[in-house]
Amino acid sequence: MKRRSAVKAMALTSFSTPFLFSQGFTGIRQLFASPTPAYQSTWENWPDLHWIGPEFWGNRLQDWEIQGGKAACVISGPNRTLHILTHQLQDGKQDFEQSITLHWRNDTVKGKSKAYAGFRVGAKGKFADYRSAAVFGQGLDLGVNGLGQLQIGEQSSDASLDLSQAIYLRMQAKWSGNAYSLTLSASNDPSFAKPIQIQSEGLKPEDLSGNLAIIAHTPKEDQADEALAAFADWKFSGEKITADTKQIFGPIVFAQYTVHRKVLKLTAQLAPVEKVSGLEVQLQLHQGGKWETVAISALDLEGRYAHFRVENWDKKEMVPYRVFLDFPLKNGKQEFFYAGEIATQPNPSENLKVAVFSCNADYGFPDQEVSDHVNLHQPDMAMFLGDQFYEGTGGFGIQTSPLEKAYLDYLHKWYMFGWSYREIFRNIPAAIIPDDHDVYHGNVWGEGGEHAPSDEGWGYVAQDQGGYKMPAAWVNMIQRTQTCHLPDAFDPTPVKQGIGVYYTDWVYGGVSFAILEDRKFKTAPKNILPKEAQVVNGFIQNLDFDIKKHYDIDADLLGQRQMDFLENWIQDWDVDIQMKSVLSQTNFCTVATLPEGSIIDSIVPRLPIPKFGEYVSGDAPTTDMDSNGWPQKGRDEAVRTIRKSFALHIAGDQHLPSTVQYGVDEFGDSGFAFAGPALNNLFPRRWWPKVPEGHQPIPGKAPNTGNYHDGFGNKMTIHAVANPYQTGILPALIHDRSTGYGIITFDKKNRSMAIECWPRYVNPVKNPKGQFAGWPIQISEADNYGRKAAGFLDTLKFQGVESPLVSVFNETTGELEYNLRANGGTFAPKTFSDSPHRVEVKNLQTGETKSFPGLKPSPTSAGEILIAFS
Repeated sequence: MKRRSAVKAMALTSFSTPFLFSQGFTGIRQLFASPTPAYQSTWENWPDLHWIGPEFWGNRLQDWEIQGGKAACVISGPNRTLHILTHQLQDGKQDFEQSITLHWRNDTVKGKSKAYAGFRVGAKGKFADYRSAAVFGQGLDLGVNGLGQLQIGEQSSDASLDLSQAIYLRMQAKWSGNAYSLTLSASNDPSFAKPIQIQSEGLKPEDLSGNLAIIAHTPKEDQADEALAAFADWKFSGEKITADTKQIFGPIVFAQYTVHRKVLKLTAQLAPVEKVSGLEVQLQLHQGGKWETVAISALDLEGRYAHFRVENWDKKEMVPYRVFLDFPLKNGKQEFFYAGEIATQPNPSENLKVAVFSCNADYGFPDQEVSDHVNLHQPDMAMFLGDQFYEGTGGFGIQTSPLEKAYLDYLHKWYMFGWSYREIFRNIPAAIIPDDHDVYHGNVWGEGGEHAPSDEGWGYVAQDQGGYKMPAAWVNMIQRTQTCHLPDAFDPTPVKQGIGVYYTDWVYGGVSFAILEDRKFKTAPKNILPKEAQVVNGFIQNLDFDIKKHYDIDADLLGQRQMDFLENWIQDWDVDIQMKSVLSQTNFCTVATLPEGSIIDSIVPRLPIPKFGEYVSGDAPTTDMDSNGWPQKGRDEAVRTIRKSFALHIAGDQHLPSTVQYGVDEFGDSGFAFAGPALNNLFPRRWWPKVPEGHQPIPGKAPNTGNYHDGFGNKMTIHAVANPYQTGILPALIHDRSTGYGIITFDKKNRSMAIECWPRYVNPVKNPKGQFAGWPIQISEADNYGRKAAGFLDTLKFQGVESPLVSVFNETTGELEYNLRANGGTFAPKTFSDSPHRVEVKNLQTGETKSFPGLKPSPTSAGEILIAFS
């Protein structure tokens, strides 16, 4: 339905299809069938809920409830607003009016003029989008203050009302001459006898364009956990009001899914409707010309989601799905839907295109350009690799207790993530994994699930102890909302405090992805390094302490359980797997510099952003132990294991886009890693190392590429890095900080990977060469084990088999050197010593394996071994 005047829309008596509404919501439709008013709230028809309904967005989620048929602001605090999503004030000079019934509830702020409740009109956010206005919108406030006076902005009436009685509030805005006149009137009488009134003149048309909202405001010095006000019977009408019923949000707000080894898992995120007992949420598929229910789920009472599992998934074509909820209202049941598609998996001859995201602050909310531009790439799957939001997302910080309020506080931020990006993953599968900010940490060293005491403070002093600051039940809740749609955990045994795990593998479109948790098992550096290191927030404060001398400390990176998983995963191949990749929160090196002598990275947001082409001098590599460059030994062990499967590492977290090749014993002896850009960048990290004399950058690229050691001494070959620079594109807070996303295309036919890195503001169709400087980068699968060969075994020639699995074992050590699927009819195995080797060749279609022990390397692959399968 196109946006139009709400008054004109009232002429509509029916809609041709329920799919005009994103979730089949008919409450607004029934309203439009009536001649007047243009809108009227229906809270009286809803049961009591920790939610206000699908037409509304409350700031904060936990601060607005339906109680006894009214919209109640259940806290007294600053700037608590409730925005109508389906109606806005358009530009122009038309008239409008609104009314509401107000019930003042907080007696302690009676007599205080700075507390007030009423309307907010013309609310605008940073972007011309109703969602931006709903979360951040500022406008003109008018209503009743704690003295019972009417007020418009700073202007107040002489007369007052009785706050102990219901207040009937009306507002009229009329265009007269060259300005608006705004009249606010109110009475304690339901028939509106003896009203008091206040007027404001000279308002500009732009003052009254944007969102409509109600507000309950208490200044910070008077805030309390006590309800300020409740509202009922909100009505508005007028030619200035536009309507778009597709803009409802809830009760099914988004859904994410995976398909893995014939199992479909889908999680539908709902609004807080759990107070209605017995709710059942259905997953329906459109098959044979009709919708069929294939799974039913109850609602998780903490995370407010429904989880579905469908076994024996064998669909070869796209299948439409919808999540269905039949919700009981007081005047009858109401059907709600959220629809999408279960995509067709790319076949073995087709490329697999992956979109990569991380680090989503709210600077660019609702981030419409990201969804628009990403979808132009037509990705096959999406990877959100942590920090789906930050503690400040939504503008109110965090609420950590009581536990029920903390659940809702998280959901408020999580809903904003889904509101921004659900159109990316509505119709394609997605991996979503939490990182430190998702669990209200600046950094997290999980220590195997320990509790991080916060009795001495919430910040560095708590998180440096290792573990999780929030209660285990809360941590488990956020993990379930983000990850329970992932394939089943490799080993679901909980860690300390009963905190769950989700590390697993995901096979899709011919690629096997190992999904790691690189925070949960990691040792806190303050707990393991000598005290003289003086660790604060993972940074060494003692400039005389040399971290490179502490390689052999007994510190975990991934933990033994995940190392065991990786050992299993690198050898786990079947006919559906042609290539491999690793997903984790952050990369295994530290591509970052700070001004020399800096001992912590809190200065990063204040560092000046250089002009394009300027090389910043005076920086040195950091020793940030939040990165997986530390602990160095654990890093090396992980890299050595991963490279055995020729896997590309994909990560986020670093706020600095980079493509590097890891080195352990030599530069470039391991695999490539792509750390994608931040979606919205709180910490614009940078890589401006001193360029040594005689340094050789990557041919044709900047001096800060090529072979470098990070601050821990780890070897890394920088192939591209996108430092922040002044783009001249507004808002600079977003676009000068190297924000964007990655696109990685797995070419299974040619066994190669194309790594792309895009600024979020670039339309990839209109500007196909608009990537960050240094990209795209094309690598082969073989590049992901770049270790130099000491020799070669005889060339293997295959008959009667297509792309067999080749595994090469060192017979002296007994270890697997590597394995991969051969591409083509021959393969010449390289070796890294002159020891005898055993080669195993497996036909993955039949399971038949042929073994060739005692093979000796030579400088070239001179001989040939014919391997024939029947």
